Amino acid sequence: MTANPSLLHRIAFASMRGLTPALAREILARIGSEEQFFTLTADQISSVLGFRNRLFDRSLRDKALAEADRETQFIGRNNIRATYFTDPGYPAHLLECDDAPLMLYSVGQCDLNAARIVSVVGTRHATSYGTAFVDDLVEGLAEKCADPVIIVSGLAYGIDVAAHRAALRAGLPTVGVLAHGLNTIYPAAHRDIAARMAKSGGMLITDYRSSDNIHKGNFLARNRIIAGLSDCLVVVESDTRGGALVTARLASAYSRDVFALPGRTSDRYSRGCNSLISSCIASLITSPDDLIDAMRWPRRPSEGDQSALFPEGSDGGISDEEQAIIDIITARGDATIGELTASVDIPTPRLMGMLIDMEFRALISAVPGGRYRIR
Repeated sequence: MTANPSLLHRIAFASMRGLTPALAREILARIGSEEQFFTLTADQISSVLGFRNRLFDRSLRDKALAEADRETQFIGRNNIRATYFTDPGYPAHLLECDDAPLMLYSVGQCDLNAARIVSVVGTRHATSYGTAFVDDLVEGLAEKCADPVIIVSGLAYGIDVAAHRAALRAGLPTVGVLAHGLNTIYPAAHRDIAARMAKSGGMLITDYRSSDNIHKGNFLARNRIIAGLSDCLVVVESDTRGGALVTARLASAYSRDVFALPGRTSDRYSRGCNSLISSCIASLITSPDDLIDAMRWPRRPSEGDQSALFPEGSDGGISDEEQAIIDIITARGDATIGELTASVDIPTPRLMGMLIDMEFRALISAVPGGRYRIR
């Protein structure tokens, strides 16, 4: 038997079908531990819990233990990390989801509780329009966000692998969520990039064991992890049916922000995105700025702009640049960022920071329509 009985029983317990974190906690609170679940008789478990279930059958539990023993040995031989749903390192975002897996298996080093996580999904039949947008999105997030961003996808052909490659080029950690155990990589053509991801601060992660067979349904089931891990999800090209739309609906159900790249109505792989936007499941996105602004993520100061977001005068006085902004708004009655940019010689990123600071100091106020007025 394995030298780690605690892990053995956790893997076996996590493999029992139908267990959600909420139900697992209830069972463990009454029985006491995973080991007790496999030690007690079926009648004893039923008596403690107050109901009977096929999961309590001795034959099923013995089979789960035997499979868990083999998995524990596989984990030890291959330096795989097993993260249980009660472990401190389990992704907090994912644990918010009712159907989160009890156990995650991973290789690589990546903080899945980081501040900024973006999932990117889309069709396997990506066009140059879609891949160019993915490149621009990921590069923009790397350059403009004050905090590092983690890019999550499913390592599939098309948009998924484009997102992983873009993250590697931009120096961002990227996580591939697999629909199978860590004993293989599917598709095999992506083995090299998978290895690069795991060695470059990213991760390969799955809730499947090495003994689990690969089924078509696995790919839809793993989408709940792609959706649940992230702060927001971006759909880049999809037909009216497909895994990307399933993931978008899951993300929306998990209360994640969903974005979709619009396209021409005549383009097959824009129809799904256009539908998500028109049905208000997703917000329209055309640039990394759209996502950063919508998520209200802090921006990295522009190079050569060390005064950056809080210019001279933020200690209570009004700088010459702030006075110029006040004069323009006063003369016009109100003004948008675009109108102010056209009237003052201040870079847009810095102007946005100044407006936020001026609003905080009650010099101006933001009103609907993206306009500013004097308080």
